[in-house]
Amino acid sequence: MADIELVPNNTLMVSTPEEGRALALKMARLIVKSSQPDADARARQRDVYANDPAMLIALTQTVAIEFSTIAAANNYWR
Repeated sequence: MADIELVPNNTLMVSTPEEGRALALKMARLIVKSSQPDADARARQRDVYANDPAMLIALTQTVAIEFSTIAAANNYWR
């Protein structure tokens, strides 16, 4: 398996909050990919989490945490 770049382009710096949100979503997907590198296994599991409200909530929490990290790196809270 090739190394997965968990921080795309090795930076959290973005120009806008919208770009930050997109980066957070991408980083959350990369967490899943690095945790389960088998694409077929991820495809089989997709139906399970897509229909489980608790798992979907956990996914949104992961994205929110990533976004918070990116926002802090970009000084958006001041």
